Amino acid sequence: MHAVDRQKPVFRFAPSPNGFLHLGHALSALINQDMAERAGGRLLLRIEDIDQTRCRPEFVHEIFRDLAWLGLEWEEPVRHQSNHVEAYQAALSKLEALDLLYPAFLTRGEVKARVAASEAAGRPWPRDPDGAPLYPPDDRNRSPAERTQLLDGGLRHAIRLDMAKALALVGQSLESPLTWQEDGDGETGTIPADPAAWGDVILSRSDAPSSYHLSVVVDDAAQGVTHVVRGLDLFHATAVHRLLQVLLGLPQPLYHHHRLVPGHDGRKLSKSEGATGLATLRAAGASPADIRAMLGF
Repeated sequence: MHAVDRQKPVFRFAPSPNGFLHLGHALSALINQDMAERAGGRLLLRIEDIDQTRCRPEFVHEIFRDLAWLGLEWEEPVRHQSNHVEAYQAALSKLEALDLLYPAFLTRGEVKARVAASEAAGRPWPRDPDGAPLYPPDDRNRSPAERTQLLDGGLRHAIRLDMAKALALVGQSLESPLTWQEDGDGETGTIPADPAAWGDVILSRSDAPSSYHLSVVVDDAAQGVTHVVRGLDLFHATAVHRLLQVLLGLPQPLYHHHRLVPGHDGRKLSKSEGATGLATLRAAGASPADIRAMLGF
């Protein structure tokens, strides 16, 4: 094995093994590979399998197979999120020590009913950039005694970030507004970050020890990632990631959010659309060169 040059730019492709890879994944993987080659950098592969209720080992095997077929080469060892739960718990503990977390007990059904009642009464409910309703303030406003009683009763809960407190703390520590550097297919340059648009985001659940938002920033820092290259669907989520990076004292990578591959309905591809799956296309006789041509390389 060759010695790793820690001074080179570091890129990563980080799929979740909750389904088969499709053309959208191929686009992101190939863009990462091409950008890493042009920059003389390194390409890492990360398996984002923190959600053990949806991720399956057989999909991990297929990810390796599909990427090798496409011609990708990556450094070993591959980081599997399921092997680094302690790192995410350490990050949560740091945020807890800053008094920025609270247990959230409302179920999805309860939140849905609250939103429906509000909108039926003509009161629009605030929503995040993805269109999901923001979490109600009930649990954030509970007294310590109430929280303790509910926790002692064994009520299932998630852990959420108190966004207002977090932004106040960051505002005290930064001399300038929160931003990130972007050179992707949409807006470019210095992008103002608006984490408040996401409300009190989940950082941990009873069925997953870390959320995507938390694990991705911890992983990128642990792996020395300097360039985050991913789809435009995650553009606005970068605001949350920048906030967490500042709170946890983690380095800021450069960001490149690339175009998406639309499905038959015009939306981004889903893993449920089997016709665009790499294994399906390969079985139908497509070559890696065909895949690149389909994606406009």
